[in-house]
Amino acid sequence: MKLMLSLIVILLASPAAVPDVPRAQEGTSAQATYVSLADVQGTVNRSPQAGVNPQPNIRVVDAGGYNVAVGAIHRAQSPPGVAAVHFKVSEIYHVIDGGGTLVTGGTMINSKPRPPDSESVKLEDGPGASGTGIQGGVTRQIKTGDVVVIPAGVPHWFSEINGSITYLVVRVDPARILPVK
Repeated sequence: MKLMLSLIVILLASPAAVPDVPRAQEGTSAQATYVSLADVQGTVNRSPQAGVNPQPNIRVVDAGGYNVAVGAIHRAQSPPGVAAVHFKVSEIYHVIDGGGTLVTGGTMINSKPRPPDSESVKLEDGPGASGTGIQGGVTRQIKTGDVVVIPAGVPHWFSEINGSITYLVVRVDPARILPVK
């Protein structure tokens, strides 16, 4: 589990992952960004009564040619949430507690564009659409330790949550839509 997350972080941080970005000059150093367990817990616990914690991004950093957001999301067991697709931002989930049924791909049902001035578009995951479900997608049970990569443009939806699910989310933003914080 830690090995998989480490490999993802190394790949995202590697200049080779973005071939058109010039490498840093020798002798210069970029800054690393640290997200502590306390940061994660504080974000997850910000609104314990909410179905999904608001503003889940803990940090958004300039990774040289693209922005990367690191956040934490907690979803309580509830009726199925909304399906989503992010047009420009890819997401990587690492489940740290709980589990659920994640549907990816396929076609969103009752898809509606999210308003460009909404908080979620401007601060969380960029332009996209929301719907009431997904038809014809791939259904997987995910649980603690699992990692899922969801490329930009791929619809995704938790059709069921078993008790609750908490996961780290890494958002790769090549269009630099999300503001650095």
